[in-house]
Amino acid sequence: MIKLSNIEKIYDSPAGKVHALKGINLEIAKGEIYGIIGLSGAGKSTLVRCINMLERPTSGKVIVDGQDMTKLNDSELRNARKNIGMIFQHFNLLSSATVYENIAFPLKLSNVSKDKIAKKVNPLLELVGLKDKANQYPAQLSGGQKQRVGIARALASNPKILLCDEATSALDPQTTKSILDLIYTINKNLSLTVIVITHEMQVIKEICDKVAVISNGVIAESGKVLDVFTNPQHEITKEFISVLLSNELPAAFRGSKISQTKTEGSLLLLRLNFLGESADDPVLAQMIRTCHGVECTMLFGNLDEIHGVPFGRFIIGLSGSENAVQSALEFLGGKDVRVEVIGYVRRNSAALD
Repeated sequence: MIKLSNIEKIYDSPAGKVHALKGINLEIAKGEIYGIIGLSGAGKSTLVRCINMLERPTSGKVIVDGQDMTKLNDSELRNARKNIGMIFQHFNLLSSATVYENIAFPLKLSNVSKDKIAKKVNPLLELVGLKDKANQYPAQLSGGQKQRVGIARALASNPKILLCDEATSALDPQTTKSILDLIYTINKNLSLTVIVITHEMQVIKEICDKVAVISNGVIAESGKVLDVFTNPQHEITKEFISVLLSNELPAAFRGSKISQTKTEGSLLLLRLNFLGESADDPVLAQMIRTCHGVECTMLFGNLDEIHGVPFGRFIIGLSGSENAVQSALEFLGGKDVRVEVIGYVRRNSAALD
């Protein structure tokens, strides 16, 4: 559906050239919800604007539905953009127009008749839950309602692709969830390809099928959300995920020196990741029963799911004889669980006071 090949974007500035995008390669399949996440200034908004050619790449190809957007003239681009809807962080509504008129605006620009506009706008009002707000003005709406108007307006021209540029960043958590649920429903019911630009990992986790992590103008990591979320490879990805799943040691051990050899009074800390059916298995109970002499302390635990697949993340402390601890490590190695050995750590003195 969408293929970006070697996309470069260079801006001129008073301080010199700014290399915003550096050799971006990305493929997005039809019907996917694809997330692009990055910090402010990473290049994610520039990237999404290159897809609909609001920003023309300095070099590279943008293939949308088999058509190279970089080779189109202005008239051809206007026609091609009818297949690409876009919603924004700050809604971009016409303050002097009603909800109905805001949704109808792109159809009026295309000289669609009033009857056809009504046949299009009224079902969209129903879809986004604003049927009773048709004659109200943006100033009378909440932030979530304004974004629903923006979504309906973006769908008015029957697009094949929906671009969401930080669409929930200005909303509170509860409203964000309702908007994400709406985008997910639209994706499934209308078979739209959706691209979500965000700096929030929770948004990616909630609705996206795949994700690309962009940092300093390059794709640092990409793949299925479940794979990236449960086994991040790049440091920037780990930082995003740590907002939801802390990588820090439990408070009682924070700041203590980590050793790879056993010291008196220390525990061997392990970070365990369970995925799928293994998240429900009593692996730790089995380990304690099987590995005589090992003691297990649960220090941190979290259970969640992505797209219906459960996963768990735990930090445990092992103590006991060297043989008992080694036996426990071998037992865990034989199970469907990813084991990260943190090292031997003693409780810090502040925690003991």
